[in-house]
Amino acid sequence: MKIAAAQIQAFEQNTNANIQNHLRMIELAALEKVDLILFPELSLTGYERALASSLSFTLGDSRLCVFIEKAKHHQMYIVVGAPISINSELFIGSFIFSPSGSSCIYTKQFLHDGEEQYFSPGNSLNPLIEWKDEKISFAICADISHAIHPENASKLGSNLYLAGIFYTPNGIDEAYKQLGLYAKNYSMNILIANYIGNSFNLPGAGKSAFWNAKGELVSNLNSTEENLLIVEF
Repeated sequence: MKIAAAQIQAFEQNTNANIQNHLRMIELAALEKVDLILFPELSLTGYERALASSLSFTLGDSRLCVFIEKAKHHQMYIVVGAPISINSELFIGSFIFSPSGSSCIYTKQFLHDGEEQYFSPGNSLNPLIEWKDEKISFAICADISHAIHPENASKLGSNLYLAGIFYTPNGIDEAYKQLGLYAKNYSMNILIANYIGNSFNLPGAGKSAFWNAKGELVSNLNSTEENLLIVEF
């Protein structure tokens, strides 16, 4: 299976520009015959809190149709981040678009300090995807700082754990340590996609990375450039 993390810089309050940047990365991934591409936390809007409600998406949002079409055309899973409105509640979520044309949602379970003022934690939307002989679970940012989250993914039988994140330079080294241990302890391949540049007046640390099921850091990106991290396993 060939997977990719899209390390991008967000355009503040410019969802259309962010969508176009996603499409650019998807086309680059398609040239490499990638089976799945993962984007960072809240990638369609950038990391926004106070503006998240006005920037939010729903599952039937017409702006998402292009991702459904691209997933079908390229036979690729596409995982994008967004604030998602569900039944009058706002969640930090991931839209997961499948090659079949179907889509589903994962919602962030563990909120970072301050996020609870704007978002609800999500516990009911936690899909397990089976694709190319892999069982895939999802995470968003602060989820990975709680060991119970990857442990639960392992109990579901997952062997690939995908996390879209927004980590700053202050936290990325600790995240690397945690993720390496999770990969080893739960025999899971782990992929993270992070931002570069500023969002929410904070610097993204980049360093999107992949660990194999032995806990070995196989490949990672630098902290300054938009790029695709592509791994085949």
